[in-house]
Amino acid sequence: QVQLVESGGGLVQPGGSLRLSCAASGSILSINNMGWYRQAPGKQRELVAIITSGGNTNYADSVKGRFTVSRDNGKRTVYLEMNSLKTEDTAVYYCNADLIRVGILSELHYWGQGTQVTVSS
Repeated sequence: QVQLVESGGGLVQPGGSLRLSCAASGSILSINNMGWYRQAPGKQRELVAIITSGGNTNYADSVKGRFTVSRDNGKRTVYLEMNSLKTEDTAVYYCNADLIRVGILSELHYWGQGTQVTVSS
C-alpha cells in the first residue's frame, strides 16, 4: 500500500518556527503534486502550499512569505518550513500527494493522517 506519514508538528510560541515533513512510501511509480493542507477547529480544510514535481510552488495568501514548501524527490518527501508562526496557524496539517502507483495507470491522490501544530503563548 501507499502511505504518507507526516512528522514535525508540536507546540511553538508565536513568532517561532517548525518544519513539517511528509514521506511517501510504497509501490510508487512517480509523484506529481505534493502539498500541505490544514484544518483548524470549526473550520474547513484549506490549502496551505503546493509544489509540483518540477519545483513550482503556490501558497495561500495567509502564509505567503512565512512558509516555504520544498521536496526531495529522492526521499519522496515534501517539507513545509513554517516561520513567524501566528496563533491563527494552529491546525492539524495534512500532507497530500498526487501520484501514480506501480501497476495502476491512473493518477490517485493520497492523504496523510495529519500532524498537530499548536501556536500559543
